[in-house]
Amino acid sequence: MADHLHSQPPPDAVKPPPISDHKPLLPQGTYVIQIPKDQIYRIPPPENSRKAQKLANRKPKRSCCCRCLCWTLAAVFILLILLAVAAGVLYLVFRPEKLKYSIDNVSVTGINLTSSAPISPKITFGIRSENPNDKLTVFYVGKGSSVDVHYGDVKLCNGVLPTFRQDANNVTVIPTVLRGENIVLARDVHSRLVKQERERRVPLKLTVKAPLKVKVGAVKTWEMKVTVKCDVAVDRFVQKSKIVSQSCDYRVDLW
Repeated sequence: MADHLHSQPPPDAVKPPPISDHKPLLPQGTYVIQIPKDQIYRIPPPENSRKAQKLANRKPKRSCCCRCLCWTLAAVFILLILLAVAAGVLYLVFRPEKLKYSIDNVSVTGINLTSSAPISPKITFGIRSENPNDKLTVFYVGKGSSVDVHYGDVKLCNGVLPTFRQDANNVTVIPTVLRGENIVLARDVHSRLVKQERERRVPLKLTVKAPLKVKVGAVKTWEMKVTVKCDVAVDRFVQKSKIVSQSCDYRVDLW
């Protein structure tokens, strides 16, 4: 009976399992499933999904400045259309005629060509303004006006146009006094002036710029600007200069 009994070795005598280079086995209850790479779908985290949904549902916001600009442009466009219609109606009703401008008389003092000393000219122009319209009144505003006289590139004198009202079917001669001080003429300019005065034909350029308003019936317009340009030649620089030739043209700027 003793032959069938074997002694059990002590617990400390149990040999540890051999060390293996392979990865440890997965715990029980774990399964490995192999899926082809092209069938793997990435699912975003919940917070990213909510953010994407929020952005997709967001309505585009229009800028307040953009809306203001659109309304302003629309208002300006409508106003221009109304003004054009009003101007067309006024033209058809009143049939306005063109204003006419010319030089009535010229007086020159302060220019002595017998010496080369600086000159201080005083030139008075009688500017003739004719309003041939039956129902149109013109108001010339002196403030902001300018009148210049040039001989070639030399500015001889300047001044302003007086304020006045011109009624319908009216002709007015506006005396306009222009002054210059201590103008030194170059030698060639002085010689040319002397020669042209001897020939009794001295060319001058007159430029008038003046604000004006027009009243048609009971309607008075906004302030516009008229520019009159005249090429006028006089026989010589004297107190009662004779006008040899003249040509005047003008334009009206509505704005």
